[in-house]
Order: sequence, then C-alpha cells, then structure tokens
Amino acid sequence: MGAWGNGSFENDDAADFISDLIDVTDLGLVRDALAAVLAADDYLEAPDACQALVAAEVVAAAAGRPTAAAQEDEELSEWLARIEPVVSPDLIKQAIQALDRIVGEQSELRELWEEVDEVEAWKATVAGLKAKLQG
Repeated sequence: MGAWGNGSFENDDAADFISDLIDVTDLGLVRDALAAVLAADDYLEAPDACQALVAAEVVAAAAGRPTAAAQEDEELSEWLARIEPVVSPDLIKQAIQALDRIVGEQSELRELWEEVDEVEAWKATVAGLKAKLQG
C-alpha cells in the first residue's frame, strides 16, 4: 500500500480518487466507492476501502461537516465550492455503514494497519470521520 500516513487522504488510492473526482460534476464516483464497499461479500480489498474513506470524507464535507484533513485538501475544497453537491441522509447513512465495514473484520486495510502496529491511530482517524458524518 502506498501510504504515507493514517489519514484518509494519505495514500496513493486516495490521491487517485481525488484526481478522478475533480474531473466530474456530481457525486457518482462517491456513490460508486461506497457501494463497492457495501457490496463486498467477504474480504474487502484495501484499494476499495481507501477510496471509500475518501468518499466518506467528501460526503461529510458536502454535508457541511468537513474534517480538518478535508479542509486542508485544496483540490477537494475547490471542487466542493464549484459543484456544491447536496448529500441525502441516505448517502450519509451509506458512508457510515462503509466506515463500519472498513474497520471491521475481513478488511485488508485494517490488517495492513495491524501489521505496522498503527491500527489504533488509524481507527481513531476513521472514528473522527464517522463522528463528523453523524453530526
């Protein structure tokens, strides 16, 4: 995994997701990323989890409750200001469910953080994002 920190935006998959997101004018990629995690029957692959974390960050920011990390991402801030997406309560619920799946059992991303003994710091970051989504 090309990670340089435990934050939602601090890995290669997240950077790729933001790069793709700023080229579109709706939340389609966000919905797709969350749906991919929620549709995973067994083992959740790390790239899907990383993209869904960023998608959840986008949902929180679009709902007016951005994390500090989302506020620091200039590309995301500019995209949100330009697109002004509206998030439904259902999309917020999906983002929360995706976060629960990402930190749960059968998640490669969780296993990767466990391998480097940083799982608690990573889980705290995800919990902070979940708190933002819950309002």
